[in-house]
Amino acid sequence: MTAYREALKEQTRERVPLAWAMTQMNLGTALWRLGEREAGTGRLEDAVTAYREALKEQTRERVPLAWAMTQVNLGAALARLGTRETGTARLEEAVAAFHAALEEIRRDQVSLQWAMTQVNLGAALATLGARQSGTTRLEEAVAAYRAALEERTRERVPLQWAMTQMNLGTALEMLGERESGTTHLEEAVAAYQSALEERTRDRVPLDWAMTQMNLGTALEVLGERESGTVRLEEAVTAYRAALEERTRDRVPLDWAMTQMNLGNALWNLGERESGTVRLEEAVAAWSECLAVSTFVWPAEWVRIVETRRDVAQAEIKRRSGDRSCGLRGVACSGSRARAPRRSRPGRRR
Repeated sequence: MTAYREALKEQTRERVPLAWAMTQMNLGTALWRLGEREAGTGRLEDAVTAYREALKEQTRERVPLAWAMTQVNLGAALARLGTRETGTARLEEAVAAFHAALEEIRRDQVSLQWAMTQVNLGAALATLGARQSGTTRLEEAVAAYRAALEERTRERVPLQWAMTQMNLGTALEMLGERESGTTHLEEAVAAYQSALEERTRDRVPLDWAMTQMNLGTALEVLGERESGTVRLEEAVTAYRAALEERTRDRVPLDWAMTQMNLGNALWNLGERESGTVRLEEAVAAWSECLAVSTFVWPAEWVRIVETRRDVAQAEIKRRSGDRSCGLRGVACSGSRARAPRRSRPGRRR
């Protein structure tokens, strides 16, 4: 970063405009990478500024592909900024930048770059869709991911194919949660299962665990909408698989989140059964979650998990013959929507 800024003292816009623009783009990329590793937004803001400076000389008419790639980088920085802000302005700008890039990054000319841009577009649209009440942006995200998969095939780029399947599953799951049917949820399950064909435990253990976690959440939502217990049993299996790699020592926050989700699925199973085994397992999972989350999660999230645990314990007593608690009919699942549940894919670029 320092070297690029030193170079700009000699590679001025007036003297060597295209070299100046390339150095601005390289500076932006260095700032963007630094910004991803930091909690604030200062470096990302500077990256956006550098990319926009580069576009003053890297025009579409002059250097169309360089212009398009700078648009992609600008979009990536804007999208990252957007994930750290509560509004949607930066995300909308990111979507516009990716759309602009696709005007020159054409499938028939640079197919994998086209697919990469579609993935980045899908990620920005999915984040937008998560913050809006409708389904339009989520549907657009699904379309972008499916477009990317036309070139990001399993045979050609197996791990990128798997990552895109994972992102597609996440967008489909969010769509499914907002609809009364199960079609999109079934498609999400299929996408996650496809991802696991290449995101194997031996190859990428933490990515495998993340995908198991997301598979579990989709199965759990499906299970809540069905009268049987098969999907809930499958969700429990997926969460327990995730915990084989998401250990407390290795990734304590991810471990706590997975324990919470495991508890949710076990509670749902326990509500449909007359015994107490599943409820006891749910209490154990939530207690494990609280061993870590109590100290780091927002107080509201901690209270939700504590309430679920306490209600489950009361129901265990009731079923065991101690009716003094008087909590028959109380359900803890209704507060789930206020707590985090999904493990999001990481960097998509």
